[in-house]
Amino acid sequence: MGKIFDTHAHYDDSAFDEDRDELLKRLFEGEVCAIVNQGTTVETSRRSLELAEKYTGIYAAVGLHPECLDENSADDLELIREMLTHPKAVAVGEIGLDYYYDIPRELQKDLFARQLIMANELDMPVVIHDREAHGDTMELLRKYHPSGIMHCYSGSVEMAREVVRLGMYIGIGGVVTFKNARKTVEVVSEMPLERIVLETDCPYLAPVPFRGKRNDSSLISYVAERIAQIKGISAGEVLDITMNNAAEVYRIQ
Repeated sequence: MGKIFDTHAHYDDSAFDEDRDELLKRLFEGEVCAIVNQGTTVETSRRSLELAEKYTGIYAAVGLHPECLDENSADDLELIREMLTHPKAVAVGEIGLDYYYDIPRELQKDLFARQLIMANELDMPVVIHDREAHGDTMELLRKYHPSGIMHCYSGSVEMAREVVRLGMYIGIGGVVTFKNARKTVEVVSEMPLERIVLETDCPYLAPVPFRGKRNDSSLISYVAERIAQIKGISAGEVLDITMNNAAEVYRIQ
């Protein structure tokens, strides 16, 4: 059995339309043991559940992403709540705030808060998207105290310490292998490995030496090797510990 647990993927993306089934079969025959496919809209959440039904090793996060407010609204939350009753739905995600794009911030915060409340009501973890919105993201996390993962973590070491104090996990992917990843390397160096999980965000953010190409879960091995260098341990240890962390946060046996 493989030890790569990809906590954040988008295999419903059109980048995989030509070889999705062949690729996933190969991944699960190799080093990959589990994948959580992330919803961003009602439709992609539905597709994530369809993938989870088809593959034993795939689970689904279901949620409304801040970048998709043209497709998402608070009216969709009852549909999301219903999907979260599916036996292979393991988290409310991908949810959060994105201030990189010109999307109304108050609408984003309202939708984010409603989903944090829903996650707490359902006793489910969340998967947080935080892009250039650290202050407001942390304010809402302090208010609602969810369990879950800060996906593609891009904040400071100080913020990471608070995330960990809140009981959440730090999601690390291909960015840690980039030459300009000083801040991410510092976070990995300072945070306990017991609070780190690995992810791809595939098809995006492939690690070096595949940067700019289509990412997939097998390439997490390069992320593990870089973290192992930073921590002074073996890549096998990194995969073991982060696999157990992911299983714990998503409550997967």
